[in-house]
Amino acid sequence: MAPTAAEQSQQHTRKAVGLAARDVSGHLAPLAITRRSTGDDDVVIKILYCGICHSDLHSIKNDWKDATYPVIPGHEIAGEVTEAGKNVTRFKAGDRVGVGCMVNSCQSCESCDKGFENHCPGMIFTYNRVDRDGTLTYGGYSSMVVVHERFVVRFPDAMPLDKGAPLLCAGITVYTPMKYHGLNAPGMHLGVLGLGGLGHVAVKFGKAFGMKVTVISSSPGKKQEALERLGADGFVVSKNADEMKAAMSTMDGIINTVSANIPMAPLFGLLKPNGKMVMVGLPEKPIEVPPFALVAKNKTLAGSFIGGMRDTQEMLDLAAKHGVTADIEVIGAEYVNTAMERLAKADVRYRFVIDIGNTLDKAAAAAK
Repeated sequence: MAPTAAEQSQQHTRKAVGLAARDVSGHLAPLAITRRSTGDDDVVIKILYCGICHSDLHSIKNDWKDATYPVIPGHEIAGEVTEAGKNVTRFKAGDRVGVGCMVNSCQSCESCDKGFENHCPGMIFTYNRVDRDGTLTYGGYSSMVVVHERFVVRFPDAMPLDKGAPLLCAGITVYTPMKYHGLNAPGMHLGVLGLGGLGHVAVKFGKAFGMKVTVISSSPGKKQEALERLGADGFVVSKNADEMKAAMSTMDGIINTVSANIPMAPLFGLLKPNGKMVMVGLPEKPIEVPPFALVAKNKTLAGSFIGGMRDTQEMLDLAAKHGVTADIEVIGAEYVNTAMERLAKADVRYRFVIDIGNTLDKAAAAAK
């Protein structure tokens, strides 16, 4: 009986180490793993940095009820190519590269053909999914990864790996709706709802596009940071009736990064006629939208989900050109569980990034 694809893949594997959650406690500890051998179309990457996304926290604690333990999270991966398969034309050893939220797709459907691999029914997430060869995908909290070249992006020379890593999720998540919903023209007025990992990058891209940007937040304490540190033009406290009234009908669009269930009608009131709100956050409960809030002034509510590989490269290139990076706190691998506790309390400005290259092996050795 011929071996299966998964069995063949396991016959020629390479050793690696990752930080894995083994149960719903979400506690991360070193775990020896294997990565597949280098396929003809594969790129082997030594991981140097990996951002911590809120999705990682949800995944390790099985909040979405889809965890297959052990879970090694991480989909904001930045590193260096160490090997390339014989068919690879875009990358060579020594190149600075990144891997975002997905590592495979069917590569043949209409969405894939158009460059929207993120819409492919067979899209494979970077971790906690079964890949096409039958193996479980492990993410970037690990020493190395092997990825099909289609799902690897090049870091521009001007883009630092640590500050650029979060753009592979947070960056593309806010860039895509701006591009495809026409919220990227100079002089337009963009609202950014929520000032966290996604929101602070949305502010920066909005300014890079030449737009007027107003942050909408329930936290008055974030006003100075939004205006002085991030360069926003305005700040509206969503719980302040006077400030909300003054901003009525002033915005061409709103990027909604909030994952909490909040009243939607007042937010639609901030939009001009024909204005658009695009949701990129994921509230746990269904949202309530009064029909008149949309119908009366021809307003649109839309959603957006990461982005295709072509757009991800375009986003990185534009970010490098305009100096757009994430605001980060670099941590060692030994600090990752404390970082998760802080993330759960929103105690980070605005993205943790693990220094994998300098600290993972030390953390793994100390745990033995």
